[in-house]
Amino acid sequence: MKNCEPIIAVLCGGTSSEREVSIGSGAASAMALARVFPTRLFMVEADEIPAGLDPSLHVVFSTLHGTFGEDGGMQRLLDAAGVTYAGCDAEGSALTMDKDATKAAAAACGITVAAGLSFSAAQKPTADEVIAALGDQVVVKPNDQGSSVGLTIATDRAVLVQALNSIKDGNWLIEKRLIGRELSVGVIQGKAMGVVEIKPKSGVYDFASKYTKGATQYFAPAPLSDELALAAQKAAEIAYAACACRDYARVDFILCEQNVNNPLYLLEINTLPGMKETSLLPMSARCVGMDFTELVRELVNPAVRRFRLRASANPI
Repeated sequence: MKNCEPIIAVLCGGTSSEREVSIGSGAASAMALARVFPTRLFMVEADEIPAGLDPSLHVVFSTLHGTFGEDGGMQRLLDAAGVTYAGCDAEGSALTMDKDATKAAAAACGITVAAGLSFSAAQKPTADEVIAALGDQVVVKPNDQGSSVGLTIATDRAVLVQALNSIKDGNWLIEKRLIGRELSVGVIQGKAMGVVEIKPKSGVYDFASKYTKGATQYFAPAPLSDELALAAQKAAEIAYAACACRDYARVDFILCEQNVNNPLYLLEINTLPGMKETSLLPMSARCVGMDFTELVRELVNPAVRRFRLRASANPI
């Protein structure tokens, strides 16, 4: 009989602009997972499966943020190689990495989303076209990147023109700017955990606010009424299901309290969120009494069960 007890292979690094963030997530996750499972940390240096990864031995826990790691690229390679891995499959990963497609899938299930325009760099709209459709208060961001890479808050036409002029390649999204409170909800196996509120001191949760110590305040749990907290959790579960997520994800919203009927607007779904102990998903887990070690165990457990089922169904 094949060994049914796997080694957890933590993947980190990668080739995207979020490589350094991924290295931090990988190191923290590997340290915590090693308290529960045999664990090995793999540094990914190219858009390929790292050497030494064995489908008969390993279950992958990926912390590869951004392009290739989070958009279904690595997941497709793992599927082709017969490697069991935690988190969303290739199809779900590709969908949720595409912010516009995520919004469409969630909106079809009743989740409120911001009005927006999606386009390629080769077919970008003019500033006047954007203003006619969305007004002059807009958010410009890559459609398929994470960690707020390339984010611009355009508060007038001049800033919007500058942002559009800087777009040279890739796929982009411009959304009507929403003013409200930023919320994040972790979801494990379809069940929402606690709601976290994010308050950047600059007023904008951009790359600097995310990764500069002291630049942002976090409230876990968020100071919300029971009704609003439950609404955020329910919306997170619906969005997670709408986008065919698997195992776990983090769902982000803006709460616009002046919109009484539908105050929660979906921002995005992150299927491989930051995984340091101070990251948003661990904060959400702590709201429901789950520490970091318990969290990583719960995140990887469904994949371990899939590995055991496959091993027991295919004895030597």
